[in-house]
Order: sequence, then structure tokens, then C-alpha cells
Amino acid sequence: MTDGYLAVDSGGSGLRVAVGALGDFGDFGHFRGFGACGRGTPVRRGSREPVRTGARGIHPGHLMEQLAPLARASAAEAGVDRIAVAVVGAAGLATLGDALRAELPGALARELGTRTVALAADAVTAYAGALGFRPGAVVAAGTGLIAVGTDLTGWRRADGWGHLLGDCGGGAWIGRAGLEAALRAHDGRSGGSAPLLARATERFGPVTDLPGALYPRTDRAAVLASFAPDVACCAGGGTGGDPVAAGILRDAARHIADSAAAVCPDGDGVRVAVTGGLLKLGRALTGRLEEELADRLPRARWVPAEGDPLDGAVRIAAGLAAGPLALPDAPGMLWVTTAGGG
Repeated sequence: MTDGYLAVDSGGSGLRVAVGALGDFGDFGHFRGFGACGRGTPVRRGSREPVRTGARGIHPGHLMEQLAPLARASAAEAGVDRIAVAVVGAAGLATLGDALRAELPGALARELGTRTVALAADAVTAYAGALGFRPGAVVAAGTGLIAVGTDLTGWRRADGWGHLLGDCGGGAWIGRAGLEAALRAHDGRSGGSAPLLARATERFGPVTDLPGALYPRTDRAAVLASFAPDVACCAGGGTGGDPVAAGILRDAARHIADSAAAVCPDGDGVRVAVTGGLLKLGRALTGRLEEELADRLPRARWVPAEGDPLDGAVRIAAGLAAGPLALPDAPGMLWVTTAGGG
């Protein structure tokens, strides 16, 4: 029987999984530090439906409805008979993860035969993907935004409070600010943007219908984030863009740098990485972000992420298979349990 691992990245834009054989990791020694994720290439699949949240937080039943068929199909393709190790990185785990911790390990054991389960905040898997098991700081910037840093003895976290209370500088934050500017232009109020109004009308239809169309949706964070590329297009990468849109991206860069500075360990040359779909907005955002990070963290070194959050979940799976994990265990950030409890 071939044992395998399941790595999961669950966020505001859907679910991604990777499945491979534990034997593909080969010699685990390099996972004490960092580096490539073993010899084999995992099978990857995904779903574009975000996992629902409710009164009990992230819905474990809805997660398993999507995850189980993706995992089984991927395992069959990878030649894996049983998922022995599962690492689930989930957006909102720190504040909305109680039901997942209570129910997901048992569900994975029943459905997939899983013995070891790690539940991680999406920022932790982003960290592992970006920097491996080094000390440093990582900002996971996608639909939402959270920053984490570690000296490998504990975690520091900033933001990640969701699109209604925080996630400042993330995709939903940018999209909401862009739509607010569009509505200001519609009303004739100061601070409005005619280019953003035109973009909003093209994407969503009459802006007067936006509240009724948006507020009842459970995926409204993803809908808001879908407007962030329009804000970046209006802002442009240099002069000549819409100043309101450019100001939104400048404020977003400032928020991202603030979160990075709040969690970064002390020391010269400490690595800081930004990862996530928000970087796809291009120089209209990243050019401003370079300036803000240099100003807020002059002693740190901004480095490109080595991998994404799904790569980080694979790295954590490899570390668990090798022995004690190099990253610190902490409630709401990284929690590991085995079939016998723990």
C-alpha cells in the first residue's frame, strides 16, 4: 500500500489541492532548512468555489464536500492508496477555525484514512512556501491580507481580520475602495473617479444595483476583490493614470508595509516576502510597495517568494513526514494532531 500526502490551500477564491506519495520526498534532511519539495511532482486539482463560513466559522462539511472528491481523484492519478498526512491551509483559521479543529481530523480519517493532520492559517502555509523554515516575515496578499513573522520560537501576526474589519491592502480592500470611489463619482461627491465608475458599470452593470447584488452574497469578499484589477488598470504604472485609483494603490502598499513591519523579527538582512494573487496587479502596486517596504524596514531584505501557499502546505507535509516540524506550533496558527490524538 502506497501512503501519500494531501496539501490544501483554501482561500477566498476557492480550493486547491496537491497529492503525492510520501516516498517522493526521499531524504528529508533538507527540510530542516528549506529548499525544493522532494523528487516527485504532486498531482494538483482545484475548485473555484470558496468554502462557506457560518455561525460556527469555516464549514467543515462544505470543505469535505469539495475536498474528498478532489483528493480521491488526485490520489488515483498519483498512485496513492491512502492519504497518511494531510496539511490544510485555510483562510480565516485563526478566528474561524474551531469547527475545523473539532471535526476535520475525524472526517479526513474516515474518508481518506488520514493519520496525521495539520491545520494551518493560510499565512503559515504562505510563509512556508515563501521562505521555507527560515526566520523572517511574509505577507499573504490575495483576496484578504495577513502578515506573519517568526524567529522559529513563536509567531507574530498582523491583520487577517476579514474584509469587514481589516485585511487592509488586500484584494477585497482595494476593490471596495475602488467601488466606493465609483459611487462617489455617481453621486457627484468629492473623491470620486469617473474612470472607476465606468469600469464598475462595465463589470457589474448599473451601480445603483450593487448593494442589492453584493450584500446578500456569501462570497462578497471575492466579488469585491474581482474589481481590484480594474483599479490597477485605472491607476497605471506611472504618470497619466487616474489619481484616485493611484491613491488607492498607494494606500494599499502602505497598509501592506505596515503589516510586514509589525511582525518582522529584529536583525539585519532578515528576509521579507510578499506572496499571493495580489502581486498579479503588477507594477502599479509593486512599485509603490517596494518604496514603502524600504522606508518601513530598511534593515530587512525583500526577497521573491520561493513558492506559493500550496507549495508551503507540501513543505509542511514533508516536514511532518520527516519528524518534528521546524515551525512553531501555536493555537490558531499551526495545529498538528495524529490518529491517537495530540
